Amino acid sequence: MAKIIAGIGTSHVPSIGLVHDQGRQNEPDWKPLFDGYKPVKTWLNEKKPDIAIVVYNDHGCDFFFDKYPTFAVGAAENYAVGDEGWGRRPLPDFEGNPDFSWHLCNSLVYNEFDITVCQEMSVEHGFLVPMHLCWDYDEVWPVQVVPVAVNVIQHPLPTALRCWKLGQAIREAVEAYPENKSVVILGTGGMSHQLNGARFGHLNTEFDNNFLDKIETNPNVLTEMTHQQIMEQAGAEAVELIMWLTMRGAMSENVKRIHRNYYAPMTTGMGLIALEDSASSEHP
Repeated sequence: MAKIIAGIGTSHVPSIGLVHDQGRQNEPDWKPLFDGYKPVKTWLNEKKPDIAIVVYNDHGCDFFFDKYPTFAVGAAENYAVGDEGWGRRPLPDFEGNPDFSWHLCNSLVYNEFDITVCQEMSVEHGFLVPMHLCWDYDEVWPVQVVPVAVNVIQHPLPTALRCWKLGQAIREAVEAYPENKSVVILGTGGMSHQLNGARFGHLNTEFDNNFLDKIETNPNVLTEMTHQQIMEQAGAEAVELIMWLTMRGAMSENVKRIHRNYYAPMTTGMGLIALEDSASSEHP
């Protein structure tokens, strides 16, 4: 059967993509961020997962406010790099695994998740930034992908607990897949930031680091947080953090922390945590 071997929580700040594309990773303001991902890249290169399930939110590239699904799952053979308004980024497209994706979609529906199944799907910075932070690539990516887009843009949003339960349902689906595949799941977004209104630029580094503590050791507490509580403490856009709970819900209770990093020099808390699943430490 397939196994979830690891989970990664990571920010997906769009400016990181611009810096990456311009080769500015060693600039003093950015080097601590990019260096923070090097241990994760090394670890993933050693583990060589077959499939990455990436839980992210689309910021108006493939979905917009007129039609925004609560949960959308990719079931395509490949996923194009989307144009967010300033041209396509110089990244290769992503290979999917339709058989695995359809298995996942069917399992989620029978677990009472009313998902939108996408047989065509382009991906944007919410997906792209975590990928090039965690994997090196040449003409192709070293891992197949399944995009899972979550609505954290247009209210009403799914609750933190609902995202956690989505992760549990994803784990059940993965473990029911008959082929031997190793899977890593990424929960993306946040951390503390607000990009509008009187609190523009709001940061709460104490909240961010407490969240990193809890996502590792006591994630059930985080499922009790309301959208209002998250936004009041960490800024309106910090509600993206509920997507990290999908990642954590897909993992076993006991995890081993491989790496953790936090950097907040600008208007957004940039966090990273990499967790190995203790129940699936070895790929068969």
